[in-house]
Amino acid sequence: MESTTVRLNKESYAKLRQLSKKSGESLQEVLAKAIDHLERKRFLEQANADFARLREDPKAWEEELRERRVWDVTLMDGLKGDIYPMEGLGDDKR
Repeated sequence: MESTTVRLNKESYAKLRQLSKKSGESLQEVLAKAIDHLERKRFLEQANADFARLREDPKAWEEELRERRVWDVTLMDGLKGDIYPMEGLGDDKR
């Protein structure tokens, strides 16, 4: 595997070593997971911000909801029975 050098301040390096020791993973594995986590976090934050802006426009939001309803009918398309029973959950939990 190709590698490169990254400079960290002493505090960050100490935290990285501590996480590595606790998890039993290498420093590289811990750092890779941290990067992936931050990438997913920022993606979801951006998606949430985009949906918040969409909700501010009633016409655009209604169009989004209409499209979701169209796709809802495909959830069990061609499948027999309820393979994912949601007993005890209200509609707000689905």
